[in-house]
Amino acid sequence: MVELIEKGTYLLNGKDFATDTAGLPTPDEARENTITYRILRAHDVDGSKGKKMRIKFDAMMSHDITYVGIIQTARASGLEKFPIPYAMTNCHNSLCAVGGTINEDDHVFGLSAAKKYGGIYVPANQAVIHQYAREAMVKCGNMILGSDSHTRYGSLGNMGVGEGGGELVKQLLENTWDINAPEVVLVWLEGTPKKGIGPHDVAISLVKAVFDNGFVKNKVLEFAGPGVKNLPIDFRNGIDIMTTETTCLSSIWTTDDEVKKHYDIHNRGEFYKELKPGDVAYYDSVIKIDLSKQESMIALPYHPSNAVTIHEFQANPEKYLRQIEEDTRKRFGDKVEVDLVGKMREGKATADQAIIAGCSGGTYDNLAEAASILKEKSIGNDYFTISAYPQSVPVYMATTRNGVAEELLEAGVVIKPAFCGPCFGAGDVPANNGLSIRHTTRNFPNREGSKPGQGQISMVALMDARSIAATAANGGIITAATDVEYTNDHAPYDFDAKIYERRIYNGFDKANPDEALRYGPNIKDWPKMYPMQENMLLELAAVIHDPVTTTDELIPSGETSSYRSNPLKLSEFALSRRVPEYVGLSKRIQKEDLERREGKCPKKVEEVLAKVGAKAADTSLGSCVFANRPGDGSAREQAASCQKVLGGDANICYEYATKRYRSNCINWGIVPFTISKDTEFPYVAGDYVYVPGIREAILGGKEEIEAQVITADGVKPLKLYFQNLTADERQILADGCLMNYYAAQNKK
Repeated sequence: MVELIEKGTYLLNGKDFATDTAGLPTPDEARENTITYRILRAHDVDGSKGKKMRIKFDAMMSHDITYVGIIQTARASGLEKFPIPYAMTNCHNSLCAVGGTINEDDHVFGLSAAKKYGGIYVPANQAVIHQYAREAMVKCGNMILGSDSHTRYGSLGNMGVGEGGGELVKQLLENTWDINAPEVVLVWLEGTPKKGIGPHDVAISLVKAVFDNGFVKNKVLEFAGPGVKNLPIDFRNGIDIMTTETTCLSSIWTTDDEVKKHYDIHNRGEFYKELKPGDVAYYDSVIKIDLSKQESMIALPYHPSNAVTIHEFQANPEKYLRQIEEDTRKRFGDKVEVDLVGKMREGKATADQAIIAGCSGGTYDNLAEAASILKEKSIGNDYFTISAYPQSVPVYMATTRNGVAEELLEAGVVIKPAFCGPCFGAGDVPANNGLSIRHTTRNFPNREGSKPGQGQISMVALMDARSIAATAANGGIITAATDVEYTNDHAPYDFDAKIYERRIYNGFDKANPDEALRYGPNIKDWPKMYPMQENMLLELAAVIHDPVTTTDELIPSGETSSYRSNPLKLSEFALSRRVPEYVGLSKRIQKEDLERREGKCPKKVEEVLAKVGAKAADTSLGSCVFANRPGDGSAREQAASCQKVLGGDANICYEYATKRYRSNCINWGIVPFTISKDTEFPYVAGDYVYVPGIREAILGGKEEIEAQVITADGVKPLKLYFQNLTADERQILADGCLMNYYAAQNKK
């Protein structure tokens, strides 16, 4: 169903693959004819066709666990007004009541910031961030930057990029997003999905095919082919939003009458235009997907790529359930007790809970299909439960007008307002040892309410809304939607703009400098961060050899989201569900560095420095995390900022899972060191890494340095790399963080 073609390919007239390349332009020339490069070059302020790009975006999106920190950082760096449309939605902390008033305090701050700086404010439960963008922000040929990793609007002709808050700050201060000119992967769609197949089935198959092998990492996916026309717009959106899980940089699709209809029904027809590849376009590789062969899928814990067909799963459920149990024990040891095999009924695997929600699941089409499958049926009155979250009030209104909500409610589905919480564990957390099936974006470990340190574990499998409904109709026995008969005769989605016209505050170009920002007691400024010194001494505070370390492990989601406006409070949760001792170790290291700065260097630190002939006066002391491949998942900058708040000066790894996490590290003054793939790292927490002359090397444009590891067994060499840094990024690291960098510029 999914075929990967690694070699470069020419596409002619958007229809045919070239078999003879004689006389065709060079790959570099023909790559400029992709939709991707036409959009990127139009936003590259350098106006050249070089290997580096400096991008300015047309608009930005943030939600209520990121916009406070972004505005606080930009304000400290000289922000006067928002230079481009900046929409702030309230869809992550709108139902999470941890911490008393602090969530609503953030919302009040957001509205005051929209008034002061000229922003767009979307009140709580009106829409999840990406649906609001689809309905009110996208324009064909435009680019949107969002502080959420699932910022993907390519199916609507608008390139979306998810990054950490630091990159949004740069745009607010009218600077650029700097990238290497990316490779482009053609995703060629053929055929028509059979009845019962939904967007999550295709998306999960795509992620399964490309995640582990890094086939599309930091590349742009460009969707085209005869199969595109066979997909409704919600189906395209559902695939597109999940491209984040492939680790690609962004996505874009050809546009057609279906996309035009989307713009027309949203009263934005003037923003539609046809997008298609040029006559001769070059792609660095190709993914072919035959939609007609797609099967109903299930992505088992703990990643969207850990996928099989539902038919394969139910042919031998005990095998797969035992694999999940074993994986859970490997991850958490004896901290949790897990029993999935015991959930089997009559030889079939069963789920305890089901959720259809968020930017990927809560679409009108998904809910209408689910309602059709559940019509005149019941989920029963046993342990199994199911909730659905329409992704915006306009979608919710359409479900009520067209009978969708009625059919869902009659079957026993609980319908809740627009909210992203089920995707990251701030809503509808399953019971301990529960198996939840979800049409949401992720199913990582340490998510959905899991607290293994307290003996609590929840496990999430991803499925399409159609198969979730089929499962609900079957009493919780996991069932493929292709195995049930149903008819969807609901009216198509029709957008009603009234609620947005009445409730959205649209203040772009209406900045009021006299408006006071409204602060709650949990909204705190960033603590002082120091510039880089001549030499660097790092103490390893966490050493993680897992294949991948997610941002959910670096800074847990769920109830911690409420503290994202309080850097010191939030940092207390850093790595708490993966390396519980990390915070204590980092605080001790940070205290020792403060003593060193005051001329009272601890004896232990002096002894370590003496082993490498270094002096305390010009050598900083900071904590360091080693992980094989850190940063998969969310764009949340707090995964890096919490390390910095706790005195983190560097990370060491073989590679960074995503560009956005590496960018977050740089913007928070954490040197993103790597080591070669053939270098062993047998060191443990408490060992030291001494990096001599790091400031000179960073500012001098070097890309590698000889370091020394100080262990109980002696001193050993270690070559560290810090490649592909721009001049600005080098200065940010030298200054200690992005805020210090802007403060230094403002003094000039």
